[in-house]
Amino acid sequence: MDLVIVRVAFCLVLAVICYFFRPFGLNPWISAVAGTVAACMVILFEQRVRALSLRRLIGAVAGSILGIVGAFLISLVLRNSLPPGPTQSLLQIFVLLLMCYVGLVIGTSKGDLLNLDALGDLFNSERGAARRNLKVLDTSAIIDGRIADMAETGFLEGALVVPEFILRELQMVADSQDSSRRQRGRRGLDVLQRIQGNAQLTVQIVQDDYPAIREVDLKLIELAKDLDAKIVTNDFNLNKVAHLHNVPVLNINDLANALKPVFLPGEKMNIMILKEGKEYNQGVGYLDDGTMVVVDHARRMIGRQVEISVTSVLQTASGKMIFGKMDDPGRMEGTRGMEIAN
Repeated sequence: MDLVIVRVAFCLVLAVICYFFRPFGLNPWISAVAGTVAACMVILFEQRVRALSLRRLIGAVAGSILGIVGAFLISLVLRNSLPPGPTQSLLQIFVLLLMCYVGLVIGTSKGDLLNLDALGDLFNSERGAARRNLKVLDTSAIIDGRIADMAETGFLEGALVVPEFILRELQMVADSQDSSRRQRGRRGLDVLQRIQGNAQLTVQIVQDDYPAIREVDLKLIELAKDLDAKIVTNDFNLNKVAHLHNVPVLNINDLANALKPVFLPGEKMNIMILKEGKEYNQGVGYLDDGTMVVVDHARRMIGRQVEISVTSVLQTASGKMIFGKMDDPGRMEGTRGMEIAN
């Protein structure tokens, strides 16, 4: 809020100055409008600069300086080659703008290649951020809620980073007209408050934004690159895109699948048959963690607890599936027939 007041004051001051001084002999009101437009352009430029990482900012400054030096040298050649006049002045201005623009663009795009470690202790704060083992939270991971349980168990270390644009997205979901989306958004905000209340964790709200990028997932990837951080998510598509950008991802679903109980072929378990399977005479049940168990010759045992032997375990992208068979399906069916007769 303070920054907004400063920006508004800057626009007003520049408009008043232009109104009284009337640059280029313009009408006072036209000068005030021109000053306001110039102030808005300066504020827009400031917002874009704030979104840059330190490496890209240094690259942009270095590129601009090199461009100005190159433009000065070319201007010396033009001054000795062309007669004084409007043509020479126009060419010198054009060369200056061209070289500054090229240097700024190239310096910004190549800034990530700079090795700040070679510059000494000036950039200790940025290297320290990388050493803090930062983790950027995605909206899906916050709404899911399991990240809070992981934090309370002490398995998470380092600092958790929540970008401002993720908070805006959560607020939009919480203010949705759809009741289910609204409930999910409020759950995400409650999870964030729960995480912030954990004394063992450090939660940082960062203002970094990327106005040129519309997709939130791509903004997360760029932020993770700038902070040298990992992304915490359970979004399958974000997981794939981040890997394509060489950004490390901590997928909560992968962790949950890895922590599920391991059942080897031949092991026995008790399972409640809840519904009919896709194949003939199959029954389907579920473990407490949601793992699907498919049992052969168990269609007639729906609604009953049976003992089965594991035959195989299939790992899929959505989780594990366990296949099994009843040890003595004939005896089970006979017992069920006796119960029905009674």
